Amino acid sequence: MPPEHYFTSSPSGEPVLRTLGVRLAGRDVEVTTANGIFSPERIDVGTQVLLAHTPAPPPGGDFLDLGCGWGPIALSLALESPRATVWAVDVNERALDLVRRNAAALGLDNVRVCTPDEVPEDVRFRTIWSNPPIRVGKNELHAMLSRWLPRLSLGSDAWLVVQRNLGSDSLQRWLQGELPSDFTVVRAATSKGFRVLRVRHRSGTGLTQPLDVVPAL
Repeated sequence: MPPEHYFTSSPSGEPVLRTLGVRLAGRDVEVTTANGIFSPERIDVGTQVLLAHTPAPPPGGDFLDLGCGWGPIALSLALESPRATVWAVDVNERALDLVRRNAAALGLDNVRVCTPDEVPEDVRFRTIWSNPPIRVGKNELHAMLSRWLPRLSLGSDAWLVVQRNLGSDSLQRWLQGELPSDFTVVRAATSKGFRVLRVRHRSGTGLTQPLDVVPAL
């Protein structure tokens, strides 16, 4: 990998655009990707696992794709829940430009593309889906999750995919110890070397186990 990473805010060099055929929300679509972002050649395996092992999102509300890249998660959420507002958040300006381009090409006017600081503080999320940038470093990762996960609305879930050999189990333990007592963290699925973690903001129901989760492969 070059010295700069996909979590660089302003990738150097001119973008080289490419068209990619992918399947999102059960549909075959074409998207645009480019150099200087995360996984420009394909939907990465972790994101594939997340999309395959997470129940359908709610029909409406504010959703968050944290670390959106070129947008496979945000676009899938917007396609599945056209009445929702999907906040596609990243620090990489080139990735954000690509999400805007892809949302427009697919006719998705329910995607809000922005940097973290551009999301209004009063927005609470009906769901959060994320393939978080583990390689950004533990301190930065923890700060990011501590900032966003408490913004889940009551009775709502976040779904995180983390590679098993990059600390998914230790992250699960850290989240359970760090988040407020009305949050639970469980392993919802394991597939292809990845864990899908479900973070639930309980609403007094006492739920501690995942519901309606696709079985692990």
